[in-house]
Amino acid sequence: MRKLIFIFVCALSVLSMQAVDITLVSNAFKNGDATMLVNNMNSEVDIAVPNVSQKGSAADATAVLTHFFQSNKPSGFTVAHHADKNDSGFIVGKLQTSTKEFRVNITYIVKEGKPLIQSIRIE
Repeated sequence: MRKLIFIFVCALSVLSMQAVDITLVSNAFKNGDATMLVNNMNSEVDIAVPNVSQKGSAADATAVLTHFFQSNKPSGFTVAHHADKNDSGFIVGKLQTSTKEFRVNITYIVKEGKPLIQSIRIE
């Protein structure tokens, strides 16, 4: 009986350690569609893209990202690294455009099982 309880507890702890689904974030960068991220942004977002660095609302961050995507049309996005720790996580990715490859760093907190972006840095 003790073995059964131990196995059950281990199974529950493994299930609770599953990574947050970042498919929506990845697809938004692949498609160059900042509006896909609006519902996955924290109330205040720190955003840095070439020539712009600011902290503001989710709407402000969406506007900056939309302008960036208009100037740098994405042709692909790959996640190089993704990690979760407790109620936060980060994504490191490569954004391919027609003219350049950018490194993307995203940090987020987890609320109700979904990532809420706190910062986006594109360099």
